[in-house]
Amino acid sequence: MAGFNKVVNNYDDAMQGLKNGMTIIAGGFGLCGIPEGLIAEIKRKGTRNLTVVSNNCGIDGFGLGVLLEDKQIIKMVSSYVGENALFEQQLLNGELEVELTPQGTLAEKIRAGGAGIPAFYTSTGYGTPIGEGKDVKLFNDRPYILEESITGDYAIVKAWKADAYGNCIYRHTAMNFNPLAATAANVTVVEVEEIVEIGSLSPDQIHTPGIYVDRVIKGTFEKRIERKVIQQTAPSKGTQ
Repeated sequence: MAGFNKVVNNYDDAMQGLKNGMTIIAGGFGLCGIPEGLIAEIKRKGTRNLTVVSNNCGIDGFGLGVLLEDKQIIKMVSSYVGENALFEQQLLNGELEVELTPQGTLAEKIRAGGAGIPAFYTSTGYGTPIGEGKDVKLFNDRPYILEESITGDYAIVKAWKADAYGNCIYRHTAMNFNPLAATAANVTVVEVEEIVEIGSLSPDQIHTPGIYVDRVIKGTFEKRIERKVIQQTAPSKGTQ
């Protein structure tokens, strides 16, 4: 049983083998459900010329945004990039290649990669710059463009709970790109809030089976709020 234990005790071991020029698929949506410690370890290692596939690139100074500070990312495949001034600057200066992809298409490209499907047809993006140069076929008289799937060298994933076998449960909005990312890379590293005893997770609860996971590490999370909005209560009638 000990040979199946995937728990590592430090971040250096968690990201062992990461090299310049690799492709990383990162889970998360905005700042929700991001593997904060694994991102910090990539920054610490100084790994460069990375292609990163993620819904977005964090914000200035947090999340994947910290990897832009030393220009560790050479290409970003994302669906939304509007919260990061440094990202914008590097894009406009020609220092960062960006492949914008519709969000649903991006999710399906990752899911298909994890399922061993090399490409699929979708109507999303047809007739726009997204579809330029891509194969087009008609299905029921509607045009669809061919999108290739995505796989990575590493997937960095944030889960709520996992056991030592790597069986994972996600919580609430962290069920965004994390389960997809976990299936689509050669090496999948999961950062979790809690590591539980083997056998304590009901099979019906497990979102990512341990067969997809190579390493598990217990992390601590700041869980920063991307944009805090507080609703102002309207004054009662007769008050100033």
